Amino acid sequence: MELETAVWIGVSLVILYLTWQTVSPVLSPLIVAVTLTYILYPVHERLSTRMGNRWSALLLTGLLTVFSFLFILGFALWMNDIKHSLTDYVDTFFTWLLGLNLPSGVYDLLNKLSSAIAERFNSYVLGYTYSLPKLSLQIIVAVFAFYGVLVNARAIKDEIYALLPPSREELARKLINSATETLHHLLRGWLLVSVGKGVILAFLFYALGMSDAGGSIAAGILTVILELLPVVGGWMVWGASAIYLFTSGSPGRALAMGILGFALVSPLPDLLLSKRLGKRQWGVNALVSLVGIFGGYIAFGFVGIIIGPVSLSLLITLLEEWKRAKNSKAKTAR
Repeated sequence: MELETAVWIGVSLVILYLTWQTVSPVLSPLIVAVTLTYILYPVHERLSTRMGNRWSALLLTGLLTVFSFLFILGFALWMNDIKHSLTDYVDTFFTWLLGLNLPSGVYDLLNKLSSAIAERFNSYVLGYTYSLPKLSLQIIVAVFAFYGVLVNARAIKDEIYALLPPSREELARKLINSATETLHHLLRGWLLVSVGKGVILAFLFYALGMSDAGGSIAAGILTVILELLPVVGGWMVWGASAIYLFTSGSPGRALAMGILGFALVSPLPDLLLSKRLGKRQWGVNALVSLVGIFGGYIAFGFVGIIIGPVSLSLLITLLEEWKRAKNSKAKTAR
């Protein structure tokens, strides 16, 4: 019996190893596909009642395919400009931030963070700049995975719950609920709003002649990044650009940037959406979210923005369950 068990363990480890070697090269597009499915699933449910599950999935997949093609086209045309502009913007921001009278510990943390973000972004971009076929292949995988997950979402959910061990079903459900809550606040709350702000600010940059297309897109990306941070946000981007326009002798454009930035980017949208977004708590406290997002990005790239906060929320759930079990045992012992 022990020999049979050892053989099965060995076979299982070999299968897991081969599976990981197969899946790991396309893990990022799979995570992107699952993320997009989670974001767009409410839209899919509404469309399914009118045109059916499969046709709704085909429609959304077709739209995703069009946007993916435009993304590849924009990547090929503007990525070098975006990279240089975003690097300049980030360096300027952190230089200003590090120039403030900050405690030594905070100063060292921000200094390391600025270097890590720049290095990670450059390596990430360079890895795709010289290999557009690789990027195209990953996007194809993401599109097909998006369709498959969207069509079979309910069946996948049932299978996940069917695999829960009966002895730990309550804990497993708490972990699933914790991950779902974090994803809900992170993706359908912060991400959608922040990306919307980034798109608006990029349009304002281009329309008001602040920069070319690449620089405007970089400003939009910086806006999304700043929306991760407590206190600061997109207002810093439009505020700095308004000051630049004013000092450059364009008070009209500076006024337009200030009014539109205040109304459409920050802080007015934050005030109007504060109740729906839960004041940026995302299901866990702001500090843990911040560490999870930046730590995940540095460790895993852009998909780490999702992996980091979710993994930390799962850790917090496990710690809370451990404390609850410990207190329960202590009360029983008494």
